[in-house]
Amino acid sequence: MTPVTVSQGDSPVILGLPHTGTFVPDEIFARLTPRGQTLADTDWHVERLYDGLLPGATTVRAMFHRYVIDANRGPENKSLYPGQNTTGLVPMTDFDGEPLWATAPDDVEIAQRLADWHTPYHAALAAEIARVKAIHGVAILYDCHSIRSHIPFLFEGTLPDFNIGTNMGVTCDPRLEAAAQKVCAGTGRTMAVNGRFKGGWTTRHYGQPGDGVHAIQMELAQSTHLGAEALPFAYDPAKAETLRPPLAAILHALADLAPELRAAA
Repeated sequence: MTPVTVSQGDSPVILGLPHTGTFVPDEIFARLTPRGQTLADTDWHVERLYDGLLPGATTVRAMFHRYVIDANRGPENKSLYPGQNTTGLVPMTDFDGEPLWATAPDDVEIAQRLADWHTPYHAALAAEIARVKAIHGVAILYDCHSIRSHIPFLFEGTLPDFNIGTNMGVTCDPRLEAAAQKVCAGTGRTMAVNGRFKGGWTTRHYGQPGDGVHAIQMELAQSTHLGAEALPFAYDPAKAETLRPPLAAILHALADLAPELRAAA
């Protein structure tokens, strides 16, 4: 299994898909607990949800599951949310705080997983950011995510439908954040900007507006596009068709801002 698949386009927007992959090597899968083997913490069907929304968008998709190694955590495994429950580079628990491993990987194995899976994904993503920036003078990374709307281990209450993360405005030009927020607000759905999800390592690492690289994370509540937030996590076409138009509007708004961002660089 290749660690990453890339579809190159000519738009200034790159879609990052770090958590939609479900591949787990057999020898790793066998060591997961039965609960872990359900792969419940996948960003289910997000690749389908965004498919075709912005013609010309580049996509970079991790094909491996986040239980193998999390492509949206830094290689040094520092917490993105100090003092809060979260999961690490190779998660030891699931999103409900339950153990994932019958036999947990040691540091040597984690280092090998980093080299085999995490590094190739980020090499591909960095290469696409450089390529797109060479074409447009700027690159806009939109990191695509989803998560169950009720996870007491990670957050209280119900997660909003749309969760925009820019690390408190650090990772992108404010016009991009404002454009995404405007579209979300116009839907009448619930939303948050830099709430529980402020952007993962990918957004924080690559988002360098001063260097012409802008990054924004969108964390969607899975209730917006799944039949149920439980096995088998089935895609709900009717729900998705009400969600896809505002997602398309966000992506088009971001792409339309690229010339202004380039002129200001």
